[in-house]
Amino acid sequence: MDNNKLAELIFPNIKGTAAELEDQFPKRNLPDGAYVTRFAPSPTGYMHIGGLYAAMISRKLAEQTKGIFYLRIEDTDRKREVEGGVNEIIQSLAGYGIAFDEGPFSGSEKKYGPYKQSERKEIYQACVKELIRKGFAYPCFCTSEELDQIRAEQEGKKVDTGYYGEYASCRSLTYKEIEDKIKAGIPYVIRLKSPGSSKNRIMYSDPIRKNIEMPENIMDLVLLKSDGMPTYHFAHVVDDHFMRTNLVVRGDEWMASYPVHKQMFDICGFEAPAYLHISPIMKMDGTAKRKLSKRKDPEAAVSYYLEQGFPAESVKEYLLTIANSNYEEWHAKNPDLNEGEFHLSIKKLPSSGALFDMAKLTDVSREIIAAFSVEDCAQRIRVWAGKYEPDLYQFIEDHREQFHQTIQLWKVSGKKIRKDVAKWSELMTMFDYLYLPQEKFEKKVSYEIEEKFGKEQLKEAVTAYKQDLFLNAENWFDQMKELGETMGYCPNVKEYKKNPQDYKGSIADLCSMIRIAVTGHKNSPDLHTIMSVLGEEIVQKRLESFLTQL
Repeated sequence: MDNNKLAELIFPNIKGTAAELEDQFPKRNLPDGAYVTRFAPSPTGYMHIGGLYAAMISRKLAEQTKGIFYLRIEDTDRKREVEGGVNEIIQSLAGYGIAFDEGPFSGSEKKYGPYKQSERKEIYQACVKELIRKGFAYPCFCTSEELDQIRAEQEGKKVDTGYYGEYASCRSLTYKEIEDKIKAGIPYVIRLKSPGSSKNRIMYSDPIRKNIEMPENIMDLVLLKSDGMPTYHFAHVVDDHFMRTNLVVRGDEWMASYPVHKQMFDICGFEAPAYLHISPIMKMDGTAKRKLSKRKDPEAAVSYYLEQGFPAESVKEYLLTIANSNYEEWHAKNPDLNEGEFHLSIKKLPSSGALFDMAKLTDVSREIIAAFSVEDCAQRIRVWAGKYEPDLYQFIEDHREQFHQTIQLWKVSGKKIRKDVAKWSELMTMFDYLYLPQEKFEKKVSYEIEEKFGKEQLKEAVTAYKQDLFLNAENWFDQMKELGETMGYCPNVKEYKKNPQDYKGSIADLCSMIRIAVTGHKNSPDLHTIMSVLGEEIVQKRLESFLTQL
């Protein structure tokens, strides 16, 4: 068959050549050892935490070698695309300090673009036209029913299932048969004519998993679909070559695709990039580990951490502890350096499933929030609350000064920095009494009354305190001691422990009853500060509400 004639029959309007593409997208002028990496998601509106993990590793390796990290959007499946999906990806990663050097966004270098696969159709077709000329590709007119029939025949013979060798019926079509089918308007795809043999094995050397022997690809896989757009495998090969990617960071579930990709690179005459197959993000499910699931695990989505209010630094730092086991030791030795100064080692990437421990993330986040200033916390919480927590946001807008006081309240105890808060959403569960409007607080509150306090005792204590809150007194606690002493409560805790039978309780008991009435909780930060933030009017309403519900 005249392959040149066949190439022109199928692609009469494609005038560009693969050689011209080589000139259009020349090798990048970068230092020796510089990595060109990429993040190549589909704009489906959902980003998995594993995607953030891979993007972070890709960005770090490019950055520390003075290379390039770019964004490529794999949008050939338009049915799954979500409007605004590209911006969602860019903004999500930017929120974690992961920026791109190039991509489909304003201000980007366009030399190696377009960066959306839907805009690169002619590039793919020029490469396929070249493969047809070389005898490595051909049109296939098989229907889905015919493919099912081939598969059924293979299953009966217990051989590999797929379109290859003697089962690739369209391989043997003559030029005239192909021409007639095209003129008749019969739909077709373009398939790879695989030169592989089932007898051959290839050796793959992975930086993490070392040498792996794998069977050579024998399948005549689809290169272009019937709409002229490429399949994932072929688009990946063409894009990584002409965007001059030299390191592909991807999940280890793609390792099985290496023989396909290597074969496609070879028959196209392209140099294949290095592949770094990272372990998937896992979680414990009982006594076994499994992959984080979009369906089962809310924490699989990057959006979960934003909604919960984990600072970006917390998530990123925790992912670094997963990526390199020596990160924690480095951070302990260099507390004043940020994670950008850490040198990520490929050799230290985990070779088995990377376990995501939510409790460990929470611990990391508590440490990070504890190190934030009050002003930094206030700014971050305001931005978060504006998106996810309207009651808290309204409190911030209406009571800026008091809001700063509340941060100081849960961040500092005397001279000690507290580490109670790990994410901003906890503010509305741990300190709802500070931020909820009175009517919502009354509907939500469930008083944590200690068993030792009787109903009459509570009523007496709260009623007495209601007469004068003395919130503006110079020494509120001394005033509480005086009130307690008149009611039969010991003003000195040590003395009360010696002779408890002589008193109704201690000053601590009196304060506890007022605390429960005001906050609903038996434990809280400094009670006087809480009431000062709430103000006399709200405190009076809280006490009245408590007495009503007794």
